[in-house]
Amino acid sequence: MDFSFARHSDLERLAWFFAGLRETMVRHGHTFVENPDRASLVVNPFPRSYPKPFRRRGQAVFLIGVTELGPALETTEEALPQTYPLLIRSLSNLLIGVSEPNSDAPPDAHFITPEQGHYRVNGTSNLTEFFDKVYERIEPLATSRLVIDNVFRPDLPERLWEGDEVTRSMYRAGKKLDALNVLPTPFPLDEILPAKERRHLKRLYGIGGLSYGNISARYDATRFWMSASGVDKSNLKEVGRDILMVTDYDEADGSMLLSVPPGIEPRRVSVDAIEHWMIYREHPSVGAILHVHAWMDGIPSTEFNYPCGTFELGKAVAEILRDHPEPAQAVVGLKNHGLTITGLSLDEIFERIGEQLIQVVPMS
Repeated sequence: MDFSFARHSDLERLAWFFAGLRETMVRHGHTFVENPDRASLVVNPFPRSYPKPFRRRGQAVFLIGVTELGPALETTEEALPQTYPLLIRSLSNLLIGVSEPNSDAPPDAHFITPEQGHYRVNGTSNLTEFFDKVYERIEPLATSRLVIDNVFRPDLPERLWEGDEVTRSMYRAGKKLDALNVLPTPFPLDEILPAKERRHLKRLYGIGGLSYGNISARYDATRFWMSASGVDKSNLKEVGRDILMVTDYDEADGSMLLSVPPGIEPRRVSVDAIEHWMIYREHPSVGAILHVHAWMDGIPSTEFNYPCGTFELGKAVAEILRDHPEPAQAVVGLKNHGLTITGLSLDEIFERIGEQLIQVVPMS
């Protein structure tokens, strides 16, 4: 993958970090390009006081924001209030905060994810070791392909414009998720971003706020219903806006194909549609899938923290399910992210998982 820097930084700490990161990424086989509009991964430096976003040339571009932090932060509770708004304002897929060094140790690198995850690479005098560990955290972004383009076809049969029993089961499932308290409050983008940046974010990802988790259920052998991106999962009602019919994946264009009612402006389907598509196609016995930002003990998990909406995350989950003794009733952990839970139906999933969900996803 080609990578670039959005701009140069005059801040000494960021210039040091960028020099080490560039050398490490090249050593791991990536190509540096001067023009960020030609890169698939862009690293964007900014001061804390001015988290300026980089305007992506297209949707399938990953953006890593990098900024300076104050003295070393010890806990997630300390880090998130300072850093999460910066991730949102800079429209980043991942934020790295380089801490202020003290007299005893070099800077730490703090990583903040859109799921409000936080983990740290401790500073060390062995710079090769330090930047290799930083690269390990970046590698899933640097080697992934986003599948977030949607192609809408206004050909949904009229009998489905108001939904069916499957979409009504999705409505019930959203209510149950809300009752389990595993749908964190969407981050208040209108309080963090000005209107211009909110419009840019909506063009990129089709969302009006940060919402969590998604729900899907099989319609027939090749099609499935799925919740839209950025909608209130506890109130899934309107076909084409809250719930969409996924019909296929166009591998040549890297797009999800959707059937919608005519005459409406549809929302984008959840970014995890490619993962769900892979599961439904390979496992005909799977009738429904729940993705939630929670955890369960004793489950198989993906090895890498691939971003949502990537072909690689879908492939990693599909590989685990392939070896699972009961792929139609499985729970798969997504490293540092959450769970993908398959079932015969959404009602069956909730009967099976009961009260086993752990709200806090472990970070490692």
